[in-house]
Amino acid sequence: QVEVDENGRIVDARFKTFGCGSAIASSSLATEWVKGKTVDEALKIKNTDIAKELCLPPVKLHCSMLAEDAIKAALADYKLKQDPNKEESEKKA
Repeated sequence: QVEVDENGRIVDARFKTFGCGSAIASSSLATEWVKGKTVDEALKIKNTDIAKELCLPPVKLHCSMLAEDAIKAALADYKLKQDPNKEESEKKA
């Protein structure tokens, strides 16, 4: 979940993660990194950046991928709630 202010900046972010410490750490880092960024800036966060910052071993790279996917999903949900008619018009086009 993300909270975006009237200027388009993410002021808060929350997550629910079930899994190992690497999954929780990846999600936690992602929420810290998106705070203060615009929606477009936050979409530029990549799982490779998260994995590198946390020094995740290859067997745990999927945890950083889940964190990136969660960011994208939260921001897509935010955009949809801002303009619900946009998705309908895109489907028709």
